[in-house]
Amino acid sequence: MSERTSSKPGIADYVVARRKRKECFLDEIDRLIDWNPLEKLLRKTLKRVANAVGNPAYPPLPMFKILLLQRWYNLSDTAVEEALYDRFSFVRFVGLSLDHDEVPDATTICRFRQSLVERNVQKRLLDKLNHQLQRRGLLVREGAIVDASVVSSARRPFKVLDVLPQDRQEDTEGGTDVTISYSDDAEAAWLRKGNRAYYRYKIHAATDTRDGFVLGGHATPANRSDTEEFVAVLDEVDAKAGESIFADKGYSSQLNRYVLQVRGLADGIMHKAARNRELTPSKKNANRQISSVRAKVERAFGTLKRGYGFHRARYLGRAKVELEFLLNAMAFNLKKAVLKAAC
Repeated sequence: MSERTSSKPGIADYVVARRKRKECFLDEIDRLIDWNPLEKLLRKTLKRVANAVGNPAYPPLPMFKILLLQRWYNLSDTAVEEALYDRFSFVRFVGLSLDHDEVPDATTICRFRQSLVERNVQKRLLDKLNHQLQRRGLLVREGAIVDASVVSSARRPFKVLDVLPQDRQEDTEGGTDVTISYSDDAEAAWLRKGNRAYYRYKIHAATDTRDGFVLGGHATPANRSDTEEFVAVLDEVDAKAGESIFADKGYSSQLNRYVLQVRGLADGIMHKAARNRELTPSKKNANRQISSVRAKVERAFGTLKRGYGFHRARYLGRAKVELEFLLNAMAFNLKKAVLKAAC
């Protein structure tokens, strides 16, 4: 079965290509990245040959690029469909033809995103992109910074709870019972920060220690302890022996430090004072040095929330929130790589 797009340029493509234009960062990304490995992975995993009504399916790579455009320009499915009709830079980046191709509609884009969730391919896509950035010397792996950040649910709950778990609750024994909330986003959870209650997810992630590229991560309900997700993040970013792992004192536990020791990873977890026992001057100095390194992961989370609209999730359910985070991470890393390559 043939695909919906044509690889042969038409007359309109030829005319537009001859027009004088100013290059944008989308052109720079196309020069920087070899899309073939990602296209092979998408084709092998998704095996899409027909759409919901039996018509030939759009190739997966243009659809994946559309999802990246949504992240960079903070566009909904409907808005990116409209932009693909009249923005030449979008058409050129995605690889559509002005003569032969139909533009994927909002429903098609939504279904493609759902297929990524069902096939669980998003983490492998991020790894392949990061591997290319490493080969080009833009992403240098010397260690990782682990942290967590909360993201509001796409739906407001219908009920406010009086008894809530504290943020970064480290003692899980005898924890407070959580009342069942009434919401159509049932996988989110309540979290209290200060005197306010939030219905949220939590993103557990790691960046590299030099430039703050996102290496990997996952989503959980907001009441999940950071400490319990530390090892899972290490596994996702494939931390190698000899690398340094940095984290704040919320991750300080005997188990986490033991895991670092067994794996041959340098311990960069901040020290936590015990009751009636202050930290020694050497540990306070170590905490200050770790804090200066940890600033990179804080800046990454800040950029994702301010520049990519990730202070609140767009979609319902933990799996879709995790997909949104990983798509944001890919877009974030690509834009950071272009800026770094231009320096």
